[in-house]
Amino acid sequence: MKIYTRTGDQGDTALFGGGRTSKDDPRVEAYGDVDELNAALGLARASEPMPRIDEVLVPVQRDLFAIGALLATPDREKMKAHLDKARIDQDRIAQLEHAIDDGDGELEPLKAFIIPGGSPKAAALHLARTVCRRAERRVVALRRTGEVPAVVVVYLNRLSDLLFTLARVANRRAGTGEVTW
Repeated sequence: MKIYTRTGDQGDTALFGGGRTSKDDPRVEAYGDVDELNAALGLARASEPMPRIDEVLVPVQRDLFAIGALLATPDREKMKAHLDKARIDQDRIAQLEHAIDDGDGELEPLKAFIIPGGSPKAAALHLARTVCRRAERRVVALRRTGEVPAVVVVYLNRLSDLLFTLARVANRRAGTGEVTW
């Protein structure tokens, strides 16, 4: 099987469960940003291995694959199957919150805005956080026009908080100070 199919050469793409849509459709924009977020997390993991942080990120990347599949699926029944496979639910969101709380336990309380940067790991996590926020905005826009479970927006919102916290933890563990605004 070749990687190129030529089926998208006219500017449209296939959706899971059938049908085609324009590559600039809000659904494609949303799952494209989730895919970009997943790649940004891969870059963060590769930039400077930190086992405890990376152990949190790998399951998130799996979640993002499932969320991307869900967003690419206009069929409600198939969408539900993707959501169930990913286990994107209140328990998973509680796990993200627990990881945030664990990270916060290592940090000094915030007293100012943090300028993104520091160690390579932290900088990559800050970049991933901004991609996450964009993905969240796209999913919110798609939610207005299509059927996207509310838990996906909650997940992305919490994930951006986690990425911010992990960036701060990465700087602390690397011995890199934070620059405030």
